[in-house]
Amino acid sequence: MTRFPMTLAGETTLRKELDRLKKVDRPRIVQAIAEARAHGDLKENAEYHAARDQQSFAEGRILEIEGKLGNVQVIDITAIPKTGRVIFGATVDLINVGTDETVRYRIVGEDEADVKSNMISVGSPIARALIGKEEGDVVVVKAPSGDIEYEIDQVHHL
Repeated sequence: MTRFPMTLAGETTLRKELDRLKKVDRPRIVQAIAEARAHGDLKENAEYHAARDQQSFAEGRILEIEGKLGNVQVIDITAIPKTGRVIFGATVDLINVGTDETVRYRIVGEDEADVKSNMISVGSPIARALIGKEEGDVVVVKAPSGDIEYEIDQVHHL
């Protein structure tokens, strides 16, 4: 059985989505189907088919979330002593060796990743290069545009 690593915030977000799907979206969709049925002929009823599609999507997402939450391994980074080593859930300040630009990434689970928020998946090339390294180490990230060297400036447990 595959365990899904996830931060505490990621688990909370998934549980809220599951709760919304079950308590808000599901009843709304059932009501929409009932209203569409009342209009008569289901073969040519676009509202009915749209509501059924929404229902299918919502039920599929509910099953997916329940499966993930059943196999989740929640890691609370704040409860782990800081050692300066990059681990899952850590926030890492990096310095691009070539350009001296700094960037901050947080290493999170697959479902939590959001590049716009600088939250990268533990399976991403950058995270794979960083995991297990320590402050002061230089890592080489294999990127599509070529190799990029980063120096690990600081590791935070936020």
